[in-house]
Amino acid sequence: MTTFDNRKDAFENKFAHDEELRFKATARRNKLLGLWAAEKLGKTGADADAYAKSVVMADFEEAGDEDVVRKVRGDLDAAGVANAETQVRQAMHDLMAKAIAAIQAGT
Repeated sequence: MTTFDNRKDAFENKFAHDEELRFKATARRNKLLGLWAAEKLGKTGADADAYAKSVVMADFEEAGDEDVVRKVRGDLDAAGVANAETQVRQAMHDLMAKAIAAIQAGT
């Protein structure tokens, strides 16, 4: 193999690795978001875990984060939580940082 082939393979491997980490971080963020929202909805224990799983599954409806925002915001709006969209987007931002840190730490 030439040096160019080695570099190409290294870039492809790095891209695949980065995409895997991004997927894991997003899934972890969505689970944390689900637990956050469950607390606001008064859910605990198994109900909170089930709700968090439903938030993770909501992310598979379409590309991007809007499907998750729509689900959580809708549930919070239905429960009468004021400024739900603003809170959801801020929580997503904060929890993504937490999820990335946890993955980098290997936890």
